[in-house]
Amino acid sequence: MGGLLEPRDQPGDPSQLRISDDDRHKVAELLRDAAGEGRLDLEELDERLEATYAAKTYGDLVPITIDLPAHPQEQRPPVRPRETLPATTSYDSSVAIMGGCTRKGAWLVPERHQAFTLMGGVEIDLREATFAGRETVIFANAVMGGIDIYVDARTHVIVEGVGIMGAFDQGRDKVPAEVTADSPVVRVKGVALMAGVTVTRKGPPRVRRKLLGGS
Repeated sequence: MGGLLEPRDQPGDPSQLRISDDDRHKVAELLRDAAGEGRLDLEELDERLEATYAAKTYGDLVPITIDLPAHPQEQRPPVRPRETLPATTSYDSSVAIMGGCTRKGAWLVPERHQAFTLMGGVEIDLREATFAGRETVIFANAVMGGIDIYVDARTHVIVEGVGIMGAFDQGRDKVPAEVTADSPVVRVKGVALMAGVTVTRKGPPRVRRKLLGGS
């Protein structure tokens, strides 16, 4: 009656859940940051802000933010390669749409790496990687999916993402941190929209531990 849905008729798609004013304000902040970087012109900013404040569900926010990183870029420090392991291959991006994508082993991580998943999963393992710069920025954006990032004990991690009906955080360390002034820096930015982005500090991969004489 009155157009209300009966409990059995409630939609099961989480993208159709109603958003809050706080959710709208978070997206508006991201849009203003993007405009400040030059990613959006003033006309595009006005259009997207109008769409943001008119949005009613989480699904309405997807086309507004899906092509934008979450925070302004910062000045990059001088390049200082990591020399512990050889690099064989480099990837500028990791993308999974209704599927999976894995980056692991000895690979060269560029100073900027784009990770995106839509109803899928991305795994980025940096424990045996070589970094092209002193600081690496990973833009991790997930929509109804998950992105897992693994770092070793000596990597300094900074997590700056935003979770909207989701989680964007650093998980509990599996090994104690051994961060020094010479440690590589990995900064993770982005948006988790009904999704999860997690950074976890772990020990060496199993094969690597055996090579080092571990159990």
